[in-house]
Amino acid sequence: MTTTFGHINIFVRDMDATIAFHRLLGLDLPEAFEWPPGSGAKHVEMPMPGGHYLAFDNHEMARIWNSHFDAERKDGNIVVGLLVDTRDDVDRIYRAVEKAGHRVGQPPYDAFWGSRYAIVIDPDGNEVGLKSPVDDERRYEPGLGGV
Repeated sequence: MTTTFGHINIFVRDMDATIAFHRLLGLDLPEAFEWPPGSGAKHVEMPMPGGHYLAFDNHEMARIWNSHFDAERKDGNIVVGLLVDTRDDVDRIYRAVEKAGHRVGQPPYDAFWGSRYAIVIDPDGNEVGLKSPVDDERRYEPGLGGV
């Protein structure tokens, strides 16, 4: 089994202000898109070298895919995404982290984008997403209530 860096996902209160700020810094961020349509949930991502990406989600989007998301919490407001080899690795690593006594967040589930996905929490409160390869046959449109 191998685990590799995949992405950083940052939760934001004001997507337009965030995009404008990062464009001032020189990042070539595209416009955010709303998905599902009419939900208010917005996402934008910028590809990085090596197949990685930087992503921003507003709070509405974060609630769709992260049952642990809390806009008011004081520790950690990012998700560092790690890629694992298989769907089973997501479950195995999540259980190992939990068994070792660390905090966990989103339990493993089949995410709408087609990956098996879970979130564990590092000692400083930052979330670490565990993501299997995408299986296009497992994609679906999520409900607005979240996971």
